[in-house]
Amino acid sequence: MDLHFGDSKPTDDERAAVDALLGPPESSWEGAARDEMRAADLRWAKGGRAARDRRDLLLPGLHAINDRIGWISEGALDYLCRRLTVPPSEAYGVATFYAMFSVKPRPATVLHVCTDLACAAAGANELCAGIEARLGLGSGVSVERSPCLGLCERAPAALAIKAGTPVRTAVSAPATVHDAVLAASAPDSAPEEPAAAMAVPQAGGDELVLLKRVGVVDPLSLDDYRAHGGYSALRRAFELGPAGVIREVTDSGLVGRGGAAFPTGRKWQATASQPDHPHYLVCNADESEPGTFKDRVLMEGDPYALVEAMTIAAYATGAHKGYLYLRGEYPRALARLEHAIAQARARGFLGDDVLGQGYAFDIEIRRGAGAYICGEETALFNSIEGYRGEPRSKPPFPVEKGLFGKPTVENNVETLVNVLPILTMGAPAYAAIGTERSTGPKLFCVSGSVARPGIYELPFGATLGELLELAGVRDGLRAVLLGGAAGGFVRPDEMDIPLTFEGTREAGTTLGSGVVLAFDDTVPLPRLLLRIAEFFRDESCGQCVPCRVGTVRQEEALHRIAERTGAAAADDIALLREVGRAMRDASICGLGQTAWNAVESAIDRLGAYE
Repeated sequence: MDLHFGDSKPTDDERAAVDALLGPPESSWEGAARDEMRAADLRWAKGGRAARDRRDLLLPGLHAINDRIGWISEGALDYLCRRLTVPPSEAYGVATFYAMFSVKPRPATVLHVCTDLACAAAGANELCAGIEARLGLGSGVSVERSPCLGLCERAPAALAIKAGTPVRTAVSAPATVHDAVLAASAPDSAPEEPAAAMAVPQAGGDELVLLKRVGVVDPLSLDDYRAHGGYSALRRAFELGPAGVIREVTDSGLVGRGGAAFPTGRKWQATASQPDHPHYLVCNADESEPGTFKDRVLMEGDPYALVEAMTIAAYATGAHKGYLYLRGEYPRALARLEHAIAQARARGFLGDDVLGQGYAFDIEIRRGAGAYICGEETALFNSIEGYRGEPRSKPPFPVEKGLFGKPTVENNVETLVNVLPILTMGAPAYAAIGTERSTGPKLFCVSGSVARPGIYELPFGATLGELLELAGVRDGLRAVLLGGAAGGFVRPDEMDIPLTFEGTREAGTTLGSGVVLAFDDTVPLPRLLLRIAEFFRDESCGQCVPCRVGTVRQEEALHRIAERTGAAAADDIALLREVGRAMRDASICGLGQTAWNAVESAIDRLGAYE
């Protein structure tokens, strides 16, 4: 592809896809046809600065083309770049950064088949082989082996996306060859997805706090949400004022649920106190950690709760604009949230005067496009701004210079939803749940070798054994992976580990975002470790050498170990340790810093290669 403006022209469909997002071009400088030029266009160029201010629409523009056509041609990219005054070389770098886009011709229908940890243990490789045999050349379907689709409770899983107007999607999970082929061939005829409550074995239980509405309320009804306590927390927030809300959140002991466990109140206070304006709120709904699906269930089953929680967080931190960065692989969550935001806006819960309080706030959804690294907050900011999703060096920290260089508070879905019970029950009552250092309830994503996979809500302090007993762990348990691919393995005799941030840390492992993947003795552990290494190699953004090179060397060593034994294997294990230390100590962000964790724990705790 030519990385300069060339002579390639967009098709009518490609032009229409871009114009539907950006509006028609006002001059030939923006890509209008020559016969539409006005005389003034020959004398001066205008609109360039205004177009550059819309650089953040590059990712939505790429989505618009990909959704309508199925891939991004040179002519389409050229036209989008002219509209936004973005150099084609930079736009090409962005388009090729994301796994869900293609700059090469491909069929309008793409079938993504998950081959990650939970699905691999459930026979994803055999499923892929069967689908590929059924859908040969000329089928009009491109079959792509995909990282985790966030459907681990229904593994193995497949997602079909058929480009067009509108784009159509269908999920097959648990997938069979027949069902996956049907989803790809006729998305509108595929069976409807089960309700979000099916992913919550405890649905309807009186003990639930965060999940109490999932399966109980109609996720499409704002009135039903309000009838079950919805928007009482926001009204309480307006009574307390911004400083009072931050004080409640601080006193509750709430820490981030994405894995870093940073105190939420401190983050909000640091953002609110910044003199630079405007302030922004970003909800990180790009959960891409293999084995994680809790945020998807919350967004599908209780979308208004997230809208309300984002409004509270923005009010407390002085933000008037919020961005919800959503995984591109979550089409149903997208539809539910778009509906919830539109209804909230129409009823006065979003907009220029929220609940008549004189406070303005609105939410814009930005779709990701298949990049695990965009779960890192600064990579997410770059993605929204229209750049490659590469992490930034810190300091400055996001609370000082985040999105668009302005003070920004970023939280994930579970963290934000916790704010609602803090305000309705009060900080002391909330802090009484869990332990002294890990307060409140926690959501755990349990999948793998269990009878009842799904989302479980337990107070911090419950043990791993108690959680797996609820899920019905199967006989022959060999290992449990805590925290997903970036986490660590524990042995079957370590079931008394308390599920708290401090408890797992003292046990030499990590809680992470709450992933609990159980594997029995039918799962080949070396193949599992190799899949983790492949995942990190694929998902490394390549910006820093320790991660870019280290993830490749880690995968190569694991391949050699799988093929050899004895001294050669011992040498490669030594190499793995050296590479792992380098990645952990010198990588820019958490991806490289944690890429060695699971492999290290498998070697040290499970004796994986003895």
